[in-house]
Amino acid sequence: MKANLLCLLAVFLLQVCTSAFAAVPPAGFVRRQGTGFVLGGQPYRYIGANYWYGGLLATQGPAGQARLRHELDFLQQHGVRNLRVMVGAEGLSHGYQYRVQQPLQLAPGQFDEKIAQGLDYLLAELAKRDMKAVLHFTNTWEWSGGLGQYLEWNGYQGPPLPKDPDYNWNKYQAYIAQFYTCQPCKDEVAAYIRYVLGRTNTLTKKKYVDEPAIMAWEIINEPRPMTVAATPAFETWMRETAALIKSLDKSHLLTTGSEGDIATDGQLATYERLHADPNIDYLTIHIWPKNWGWFKDTATVRSLSLVLANTRAYVARHAAAAQKLGKPLVVEEFGLPRDGQVFAPTAATTLRNQYYGELFGLMRQYPIIAGYNFWAFGGQARPVPGQTFWKAGDPYMGDPGGEEQGLNSVFDSDAATWDVVDKYVKIVR
Repeated sequence: MKANLLCLLAVFLLQVCTSAFAAVPPAGFVRRQGTGFVLGGQPYRYIGANYWYGGLLATQGPAGQARLRHELDFLQQHGVRNLRVMVGAEGLSHGYQYRVQQPLQLAPGQFDEKIAQGLDYLLAELAKRDMKAVLHFTNTWEWSGGLGQYLEWNGYQGPPLPKDPDYNWNKYQAYIAQFYTCQPCKDEVAAYIRYVLGRTNTLTKKKYVDEPAIMAWEIINEPRPMTVAATPAFETWMRETAALIKSLDKSHLLTTGSEGDIATDGQLATYERLHADPNIDYLTIHIWPKNWGWFKDTATVRSLSLVLANTRAYVARHAAAAQKLGKPLVVEEFGLPRDGQVFAPTAATTLRNQYYGELFGLMRQYPIIAGYNFWAFGGQARPVPGQTFWKAGDPYMGDPGGEEQGLNSVFDSDAATWDVVDKYVKIVR
């Protein structure tokens, strides 16, 4: 009898130990520890960049792959070791001329292996440089297909799109809000997530769920309920999707991709509920002074004091929410146009550089800020002279096609901006 009890105890202890070890990701994975991140037992804080098109460069033959390698080397030299990247675009069926022309998902459940291998290539190159990626699955906005594409695939008639003469923001919001009650739409996003998380990298032979070069997954770029009435269904979808991702991948961090309470009409409680979910590891915010009306057109100089005051208040509010929830905060999108809103790379970036410095400096005041990803790295690309918006065949840069090319991009030639990045990279390490 005593021997049987000892055997049972041994089995129980083995199960407990196995479970405990299974809960700890393998070496090389970023983990959350309280209100911060750790990597290899050391605090992990970063100044990073948005590089949404990174996986697409590798699909453009030897020249695209060479550009990608060169740009990653450049970023590494400046201490930028965290990149926020789009997993893939969806569809081409609606007529928005500025959308990404290389979708990963061609139609529901149909994936372009060439595009997927571009992401494989990016992850393999990141791994060689000990860099990390934050990968967002889908998008609220039309420029990469996103939620509107799933609605269209399921028979919903789309609204006017940005740049159309009869575009209407309220109609667009009402249209996208339908996604959260469209079960086939939600099922297709879930299938897309399963496809990505079930993938094995064709170059490294590692499963994506076992890839340390991935720091985190994001459910969606800039989730919004769009209407007050849609908020409960929106929250349910976010919660269910978070549970799905964590059920398939227990090693990587997960976050929402949220802009902050501006995405919920100032309702901080909704933002807090999204991030209180135990499946969500950290909070995110985005800050867009121009888009949010903190200044108009070229009046950046006159309005800079207001822009800075509003930025400080926005960060403070969300840092307090992160402290309340006991989770890290990442400021993962922010930008400011070049001086005078001139898009050429030769235009000055004096105001942008000041803004970056002020924002990076807030990490000292709010240690709960674990990282930044500025929007966005434009690398070697340059705007086409005399052409404002992107056209098929133009090089990818930080500004999506429907935005003025060069508006918010930080090019490799922006030496003064890189001086600011260099300064704060040394501080956060």
